[in-house]
Order: sequence, then C-alpha cells, then structure tokens
Amino acid sequence: MRPGRISKVLAAAAVVALSLAACTPTPPAPTETTAVPTAVEGGNLTVLENTAFTSFNPTSVTGNSLTNSRIASATHSGFNSVDSALNIVKNEQFGKYEKVKDDPLTIKYTINSGVQWSDGAPVTADDLFLEWAAASGYFNDATLDANFAVKSGTAYFHSAGDNSGLARTAIPVISDDRASLTLSYTSPFSDWETALGSTVSVPAHIVAVRAGLKDAESLTTLLKSMEKGDPAKPAAVNPTLRKVADFWNTGFDTKAMPDPTLALSNGPFLVNGITADKELILTRNLDYTWGAAPKLDTLTVHYENDPDKQVVALEDQTADVISPAVTAERIAALTALQDKGVALQQGQGLGFDQVVLNFKGVLADPTLRSAFLHTVPRQEIVDQVAKPLDPKAEVLNSFVFRPAQIPYKESARSNGVDTYSVPAVDATATPAPDQAKELLDGAKPTVRILYNSGDPERVKEYSLIAAAATKAGFVVTDAGKGADQWLDSLKDGAFDVALYGWTSNPTGSVQVPQVFRTGGISNLNNFSNTVVDQLTEQLALNPDMAKQNALKMQIDRLVIEAGYGLPLFQRTALSASGQHATGVAYSPLALGPWQSVAQWAYVK
Repeated sequence: MRPGRISKVLAAAAVVALSLAACTPTPPAPTETTAVPTAVEGGNLTVLENTAFTSFNPTSVTGNSLTNSRIASATHSGFNSVDSALNIVKNEQFGKYEKVKDDPLTIKYTINSGVQWSDGAPVTADDLFLEWAAASGYFNDATLDANFAVKSGTAYFHSAGDNSGLARTAIPVISDDRASLTLSYTSPFSDWETALGSTVSVPAHIVAVRAGLKDAESLTTLLKSMEKGDPAKPAAVNPTLRKVADFWNTGFDTKAMPDPTLALSNGPFLVNGITADKELILTRNLDYTWGAAPKLDTLTVHYENDPDKQVVALEDQTADVISPAVTAERIAALTALQDKGVALQQGQGLGFDQVVLNFKGVLADPTLRSAFLHTVPRQEIVDQVAKPLDPKAEVLNSFVFRPAQIPYKESARSNGVDTYSVPAVDATATPAPDQAKELLDGAKPTVRILYNSGDPERVKEYSLIAAAATKAGFVVTDAGKGADQWLDSLKDGAFDVALYGWTSNPTGSVQVPQVFRTGGISNLNNFSNTVVDQLTEQLALNPDMAKQNALKMQIDRLVIEAGYGLPLFQRTALSASGQHATGVAYSPLALGPWQSVAQWAYVK
C-alpha cells in the first residue's frame, strides 16, 4: 500500500434497536410537545466534497480520487460491499458468486436477469471480462523504470488498483448466455472474494463502440484472442486493444456533463448534470431494483476544499452533509451546532499513525533501534494528540490488526509491543526510560526524524518523541518537510525515523505483503526479514481466514521484534449532517457518509 493510495477502510459494531412494550394502569396526562421533524420520501440534500468530480472511471490512474469513488458508489453496484463492521456483505439481488473448487481456485460469477445499465443494456459477463482485463494487467508486457515510466513493451490498461491477485488468473470463461463468468487462479489467492466484481463501473458495450468494435461480445472476442503479455518478450502493439485500453484509461474523464452514454449507471442514482468545478446533480434511478432503493429524489454535490468553510455551510444550511478533515477545533465547532440540529457521525477510521525506523543508516544497528523505540512515549502521544480528537482513543498495539477485528487482542498480548510501554515524558523533569540509556551505554547517535510539518498532529508527535529521545541520549535532527515535500523524502529514504500513517484495507490480507515483504511496493524503510517474506507468501496464497489470521499474528510479532517501529493510534473518521438530513451514518471506510447514501432522507 501507499500513503493516500490504498484502498481505505475500518470498523465499528452494528447497533440493533430493541423496542420494549409496557402497560400502565392509566394513561398520563397530555403534555405540550414540540413537533418532531419527520423524514419525507423524495426531496434533495446538498453534499460538500473537498475536490471536484473528474471521471466516471474511478479505477483508472487518472480517475482515482475520493470524490470520483464516492460518486461511483452511489451510481454503481456489484456482487458485494463492505459494511461498517468490515464484513463482506453479498448483494444477491445483483447476482451470485461461488467457489467452484479449491484446486485450482475457481470462482463462478452469475449476474441476475434484469440487472441493467441506465441505457437499458443488460449488465453481462462481458462487463466483468473487461474489468478483469483492466485490473489483472494480463495483456501488459511493459517494463517500467523506478518512476513507473515505460522503458520497453506496452502498458495497455492503467489501473490504479493492486493487481497481485488477478495477475494469478487465466483467461476467464464466459457462458453462452453471457450471464456468467468463471475465473480460475493459477495459484491460490487469499483475497479472491473482493478481487473482482464488487462494483461493476465501466460498461463494456460503450468501450467497445468507442474503440470501433461492434459490441461488448466483439470486445470479449478480441481479448480472448490475445496472448498473455510477457515483459521479457514484448510483442508489437495491437492497435485495436490500444484503442480499447486508451478509452478505458481516459475516455471517461470529464469535468462537464458528457455524452450520456459515458455517464451510465447500474446503481441507485444517475448523474444528471455537471457544472465544471462547481456542482454535480444525482437523480434517483427509477429502474434500480437490485439493491436498497434510495429515499431521495436528488442529491446536489458542491465542492469546498476549506474544511472550516464546510462547517460554516452546515451552520448556514447551504449544505446538509460534510466530511471535513478532523481537528479538535473543528469537532468543537460542530459539537456547538448540535442545538441547531447538526449531528456528528464520528468513530475510529482505518487510518493509523506510526513510528517507522529505517533499516539503513545509523539505525541499521538493532541495539540502537531498540533503544530508540524504548523512548517513544506512546501513551502521552495518545493523550495529547489523539484524545482531543476522540476521547475514547487508545494506544494502538498492532501493525496488522485494528481493535475492531477479533484477532487484535490476542495479537497485542503476544506480539511483544508491551516491551516498549514507557511512561509519559515531561519535557522539563521526567527522565527518559532507563532501558534506552542502558542500551545506548553512553553513545549519542544522531537521528533524523521525518514528518509532515504541515500536519499539526504530526508536529506534536515529533516534539514529544524528540524530547524523549534527546533525554535518553540521542541527538535529534528535525527533518520535517512541508506537505508537498515530505512524501518524496520518505520515498527517497532521507530519514532515520519517520512519522506517517497508512490507511488499512477494510478486508483481506494483500496489503501486508506490500508493506513488510522485502522490496514490497510500500516497504519504504528497507525492512527485510526472510521469515516474514516466507509468511507473506503463504498469506497471499491461503484463502482460509483462520489460517490468514494465524500468519498475520506471526508477522506482527516478528516485525515488532525486529524493531520495525511502533504503531501509535487510529485516526478519527468524521462526518456531520444538518437539520434537514437524516439517515447519515458513521463509517470508517473511505466512502465515509456515502456508505449510507441509500438511507439518507430529507427532513422538512
């Protein structure tokens, strides 16, 4: 995974409302009451997003943005989704998928009759085939340089997602009635359930016609005729596939309302109008019957990148739903508006902060790594940084599990993180932990601490950690960089200690190898451990959840024992709704309040 580019999502418990009846001998005397606002069927709500909508294909590199993904979630559907408790929820009104066999791992997807695009064309296995082609990288034979530029060969589809799972698959098989697609993996894959078809967002029949083909079936025929790409033996560019891929890559990008065929929906809402950089209008899809029907007639999406102006808009009732960046001051401002009908949806998100040590440079010495980690005042960081945002915040004690997940407590008890439980450090009086001084044995190594100096929470984290490390004997260099520079420094390895966060995937295990495997795409601190490499390979291959959790617990322990770093705390997820909105629910997912969009309703 990468900072800011990983599939993003965490959990909260489901709440069940129980109604109890009781009888009284005599009804109480009537009392004066104020009329309670009630939700009505239909109506409009206005939502503020940080950035403008730019693409109807959120899975492409150019279309991959939070706003685009949120709009896609309201306008498209698929075989499953992830709920707020991080459970995979099947949508059998859309279709069914089943594991046909384990060896080789074979999955059959079947789309229900009646599921259709908003132009009346059915959603078929051809749409799934195109999704597979783009997400698997099957036809690409390009060799890329360190900056992901093509050195040789051809990169047809530019998909923003991780293809490590679908890259293990063979050409799919489509049924004669075009309703089913069967996918076989050449080796097992743990996250097969969400690898394909969770959301079907690109209509194959439109891509086909735009590339000069007759229809979706012709597109599938073309794809089936192609050989698997081999970077060691790149083939000549296929001009028709190049047209198909080019249109998939950028043909759905737009800042204004396009030809309606490029704005097709198979979900609860339709995009009905776009004014560039100003607003987007969603209307109810009256033909949608394969999922929860929305309660609103329309949704108006406006753009505001200033989170404080979002709060003002909610107060002024020019906006009904917002999800601003979280600060203690912003939470206080929203809380003060509760008497005006503003409701907060707040809880733990999937993002978490961490301290990570570079295994090259001064901290290549495991004794120095251990010494530094013994100085990190995690509880004080939680008290001063996390709790002002969430009074229930606690120290995070695992790199691979979140507290809402069942294995978290067991892993936290056994992974050795309690070795680094240190008392709070008072910058003026309290001495640093004795263990760190003993390990340093009089040495005074210099460490560069990298962080985003534009993030006030990271600035606080740095000051607390620097003070504690200095007391123990480290010479601390402030290597903080601005918001537009720190990530490049992280990728360049210009640090000994780095303070940054990840956003966890809501389900599955594919992100663990990305971070902890030697040379992994998100291994930014030169961590390398042969046993961890072996375990991550087993993890990627094992579809059994219990065995996945056992492997992840081993990885969690080995990573902490090696002095990789320390998890700090989970970040808070926040949205807020005004007095005319109801049904807006907390979600730890990147979708935020949009996860509950089908339940949103207008209140008079």
